[in-house]
Amino acid sequence: MNNFEYAQPTTESEAVALLTEPKKETAILAGGTDLVGLMKRMVVTADRVVNICEIKSLQQIERDDSGSVWIGAAVCLDEFFDDRNTDEFPSVKQVIQGISSIQLQSQGTLAGELLRRPNCWYFREGHGLLADNGRMINEGDNRYHAILGNRGPARFVNASRLAPSLITLGAQVRIIGPGKDDEQILDLANLYRTPAADSELENVLQPGQLVTHVIIPAHGNRLSAAYEVRQGEGPDQPLAAAAVSMDVSMGKVQNARIVLGQVAPTPWIATGAAQALCGKTVTEESAAMVGIEAVSGAMPLSQNEYKIQLAQVAVKRAVLKSAGCDTGGLDSPVIDEPSASPSLETHIV
Repeated sequence: MNNFEYAQPTTESEAVALLTEPKKETAILAGGTDLVGLMKRMVVTADRVVNICEIKSLQQIERDDSGSVWIGAAVCLDEFFDDRNTDEFPSVKQVIQGISSIQLQSQGTLAGELLRRPNCWYFREGHGLLADNGRMINEGDNRYHAILGNRGPARFVNASRLAPSLITLGAQVRIIGPGKDDEQILDLANLYRTPAADSELENVLQPGQLVTHVIIPAHGNRLSAAYEVRQGEGPDQPLAAAAVSMDVSMGKVQNARIVLGQVAPTPWIATGAAQALCGKTVTEESAAMVGIEAVSGAMPLSQNEYKIQLAQVAVKRAVLKSAGCDTGGLDSPVIDEPSASPSLETHIV
């Protein structure tokens, strides 16, 4: 790890000033559950680390006059889980509960989790996001890489476990900087992008910009749920995941949002699958149909075809779970270590 300056601002304006100083490479420290490891490996280098956890405005959960809930970037996952203002967002709480690590829940922050860097081992060994324009991944071990959105050079999967649920809920983020008066509200889905060159990141944030809040609109009677397929107990990333939110009237789905996780370089919005669900009653058959539709464009790599089946199951069970139906299996399935073959299809249905 290189030597670096450490700064601990107490206001948002101080943080922006520290992040935008010329000729200073900066990194933002929230919970530190990911950044510290990346800096030790020299994957991330910085002249200055800016700790945002002492900024009071980023530590709060508040509801505005419209009913939207504003969650500060430095709010820890367990604080989100315990706050009564977030009770109407069960899909997010289900994911937090499934992280199965007291340390990550108590130390990890909301914004830090949303901006977690990819877990791709080529990236974390210093080969860059694209790993030789995707060639290293194509020719090497790609068991955990993308099956959707992978037609360009990017093969990693987005690392955020909370983003799919929050996107289905219509969440937005407040971004400030790089100018002292610069501020914008951006749909969370638009925060992510698939890089086409090594000079690009997996998000649209520019140097000197800071995510300060996540804003979730009032949820009303909308149903929501999340479902993850994991390979073991503990904090390891899921193999595939899905989140669903929907309105149901007279027993039929009126509108829906479905977002997959761990299958693409961005949280994967399954628009066609959501449209296919509308007008239908939620049954095991309709949920299974939607799962198949959600991965209809999948293009697996040499060792990850098994993820197609797991993603289908994640969508199916998220739909059933959101409607309060029996998911047809364990609530949080744990499966065997994936092999190079698609034989996992026999493990979970």
